[in-house]
Amino acid sequence: MSDSILRYLGGLPAFLSYFGVAVALLVLFCVVYVRLTPHAEFSLIKANKPAAATAFGGAILGFALPLHAAITHSISLPDLAQWGVVALIVQVLAFFAVRALFKDFPDRIARDELAPGIFSAAIFIAVGLLNAASMTY
Repeated sequence: MSDSILRYLGGLPAFLSYFGVAVALLVLFCVVYVRLTPHAEFSLIKANKPAAATAFGGAILGFALPLHAAITHSISLPDLAQWGVVALIVQVLAFFAVRALFKDFPDRIARDELAPGIFSAAIFIAVGLLNAASMTY
């Protein structure tokens, strides 16, 4: 193998480490989010309910955005994990904010009302963008 290929492959362990931690954090976020919501996201999504898919998809994107920033700016895997937990907490707070805005938010998602699903996705993504932008340490 040429030296350039070996140098290129030298970064593979770091990539796999950061990617692995990021995927673990994303799975953790999904587990936490699904447990917080009284409606069953996966069942609703399997039943082809766009409101649930939109809201949950927005929450995932809203978490992935600051996770991206944490990966970009972190100096180590523990640093990434700590900022990932911060991102998770902020997104959980965004969920509670949405629930405060829409007292019957879970019921409306379960009834497949698309407007609350779209609006909540927009809030989750906006919070994620602000969260990511704040991670410029």
